[in-house]
Amino acid sequence: MHVALILLLVAVGSVLFHLTSPWWFSPLASNWGYVDTTINITFWITGVVYIAIILFMAYCVFRFRHRKGIRAAYNPENKKLEWWLTIVTAVGVGGMLAPGLIVWSDFVTVPKEAAEVEVLGQQWMWSYRLPGKDGVLGTSDTRNVSSDNSLGINPNDLHGQDDIVIVGDALHLPVGTPVKLLLRSIDVLHDFYVPQFRAKMDVVPGMVTYFWFIPTRTGTYEALCAELCGVGHHTMRGTVVVEEESAYQEWLKEQQTFKQVSAQTTKGHGDQLDLASGLKMPDFTERVYEPRDRMQ
Repeated sequence: MHVALILLLVAVGSVLFHLTSPWWFSPLASNWGYVDTTINITFWITGVVYIAIILFMAYCVFRFRHRKGIRAAYNPENKKLEWWLTIVTAVGVGGMLAPGLIVWSDFVTVPKEAAEVEVLGQQWMWSYRLPGKDGVLGTSDTRNVSSDNSLGINPNDLHGQDDIVIVGDALHLPVGTPVKLLLRSIDVLHDFYVPQFRAKMDVVPGMVTYFWFIPTRTGTYEALCAELCGVGHHTMRGTVVVEEESAYQEWLKEQQTFKQVSAQTTKGHGDQLDLASGLKMPDFTERVYEPRDRMQ
């Protein structure tokens, strides 16, 4: 009786915890409401099965408890029960898989009008690249990555010269416009995730992954890394700002292109060389060294 009562309390407590729990989805800010629907369907199917199993266990513990003079009947097979369990399980699994397959089909079908934005993950920050006036992202390669070219953009590709480069700063997006994120990593496995957008994808070294979404609500959102990527994983956070088209265009005008960043870097190196050439080097031949036994 005690075990049956505990199992009954577990079932009731689980339902009450769900109804009163403060933890739930963050407010939706993209077109992927289907993801919430799919998770809810899976939650209800597994939740009903969970409660049914707990209650069935409580019933069995009570119904078949030990009583004097009553012996248990050995029945190793029950084909009727096995058929029912197989059918019910198949229906439940199908009910969970079907919505996910439908959503996945939409998830990998990118609209033709989607704007491309490159996201680069590296320990431990996010960088971005947007196409310039020509509307085409230039090619890139991890072999081009250096202190002067942190995104590895091909300097010989003309399409990349006008690309907008954002290193470790906030990414701005216009509300209501489809966006395709091209995801790259230059070190380890990452995962770009904004909870309010619901969509996320692994950022894999050596390949370009992607996902798309439509921002549906203006605001400032935190971008996280949803894949353990090292000791600084918890600090790998970025910011995505969704704003009206006019504000987005104003922000875009203030950003620098790859060509401008490269010119500034080249000029900075030239200034350092000029400064170095004007320095008078000391004449080491005139230095007098003290004997070792007199050095402190």
